Amino acid sequence: MTNQMVLFVVNLTINEGSFDQFEAVVKATVDGSRKEPGTLAYEWCLSADRRRCRLIEVYEDADAVLAHLAGPVVRELVPKLLAAASLGGFEVYGDPGPEAARILAGFGADLFAPWRGLNR
Repeated sequence: MTNQMVLFVVNLTINEGSFDQFEAVVKATVDGSRKEPGTLAYEWCLSADRRRCRLIEVYEDADAVLAHLAGPVVRELVPKLLAAASLGGFEVYGDPGPEAARILAGFGADLFAPWRGLNR
């Protein structure tokens, strides 16, 4: 991860009986995120029991994070996603910028600033 890149890890628990609804929204979020130029990765990972899910998102920089947060995936699809699943944790790694940090805090995200490491 470069100093400009920002990574999200979102933990979700799918509501009982809501997998099909959840899956449909996930497909729409992938399609929408694919259109965002600063979105470098947007990967959903599913537990074997199909109840827990992790979303790993990587953004080019703070501008890309803000564009994502202001775009249709977050505005229109996240409410539908949260109707089918509960948020179990949300971590942000990197500097999303002050405005995005405020928005992310509203979602309950924990922000972790770069400290020490190695990138090649």
